Amino acid sequence: MAEATCKREIELEIPAENVQKATEKVARDIARIARIPGFRPGKAPVTLVRRRFAGDIQGEVVQSLVPEYLEKALDEKKLVPVTRPEVDKVEFKDGEPLRVRAVFEVLPEFDLGDYKNLVVQIDDIELGDAQIDKAVEEMRERAASYVPVEGRPAQDGDYVLVKLMGTPAGGGDPVQADNIMVHLGAEETLGSFTENLRGVSAGEHRNFEAHYPDDYPDEKLAGKTYTFSVDVQDIKQKKLPELNDEFAKDAASNLGEQSADVSTFVQLRDKIRQDLNSAKEQRQKSQAEEKILDLLVKQHDFPVPEALVEAQMDTRLERAARSLAVQGVDPRAVNVDWVALRSRQRARSVNDVKAELLLDRIATAEKIDVTDEEMEKEIAEAAARSGESAIALRARLTKQGALDRMKSKLRSDKTIEWLYRTARIETTAKSEK
Repeated sequence: MAEATCKREIELEIPAENVQKATEKVARDIARIARIPGFRPGKAPVTLVRRRFAGDIQGEVVQSLVPEYLEKALDEKKLVPVTRPEVDKVEFKDGEPLRVRAVFEVLPEFDLGDYKNLVVQIDDIELGDAQIDKAVEEMRERAASYVPVEGRPAQDGDYVLVKLMGTPAGGGDPVQADNIMVHLGAEETLGSFTENLRGVSAGEHRNFEAHYPDDYPDEKLAGKTYTFSVDVQDIKQKKLPELNDEFAKDAASNLGEQSADVSTFVQLRDKIRQDLNSAKEQRQKSQAEEKILDLLVKQHDFPVPEALVEAQMDTRLERAARSLAVQGVDPRAVNVDWVALRSRQRARSVNDVKAELLLDRIATAEKIDVTDEEMEKEIAEAAARSGESAIALRARLTKQGALDRMKSKLRSDKTIEWLYRTARIETTAKSEK
């Protein structure tokens, strides 16, 4: 039966004779370099040095003796710490054995349940003509052009290009912008803009008030009322390209090298179907793997080392900070309670650690390992992404001690892949349109 915690402790007793020898050696070493008033360097009596530097000597003796005896004790008890043992309760008296306590954490002992007959359900993802039509329409929208409207004033559906100045009611900083496109009658357009710009022509000027709702996405404008002075620069209409072979060639150029042979609209739809199907399979596989890990964690009840949980909480926090940085946001500048955010990661971090421990045990049981060739391939791919040579990357990872982490990650990935292949994946049936 697994213990309720991964914390362990060992009481060590080091023979007085060994302690005495170590003490004398440390005292002699200190005496050779100690500077004591009234004595030349290295000439002070050892007895005086032992009195004056008693605390330093005891600390040195503990550091020199404890690791050796602790290693022996761990070997005898077949314990492997996952954290560096902390030494406390030190009893150090002349002529007596040195007694200390070492506290540390170990990996949990647990029995593997059934992991070969897992059944998980995943969401079906529709893939039919409706989804392809939607993808084509999105491509068409991205390829749209805006052409000037001639011979009539602006009407709903048009895009009014304006230069505006807005003054907030009650005072405050004004807002000013050039070349703003206002889509008349659109859901995202404030009603006051549509009402006051409907019927305008290029070159006209309009003044009106606009009130922004409290839930408006821009916090600077939300809940405020502005008086706007607007100059109409142009009226434009969105022109969508025709769905023909020419459109297909242009759209395919944005789909990557594998789309180079697309030259007709029919081929474009086929390529979109293939891409959507690949994306569907990847999403369903990722969902299945996530549910497999969740199921494994739920089926196994065992404690996890607190040190590993703390490290995983840090990893999750660093991931959140990096995500902000990638978006161009300085994590130090955002109004986020990072301490509270970190504490909210505890439950998920515990499950992350449990999942990794389970994957490690399953990999061992199924003899799943990472070959040298697989490591070389992973390093080569990582080097290509980072723009450095594989040799330079390997050297850097070795220096950072990260090669073992990379190998461990590959082993976990292979184990998840094995679990995916052996599990029964059920999906809800939906008809394709």
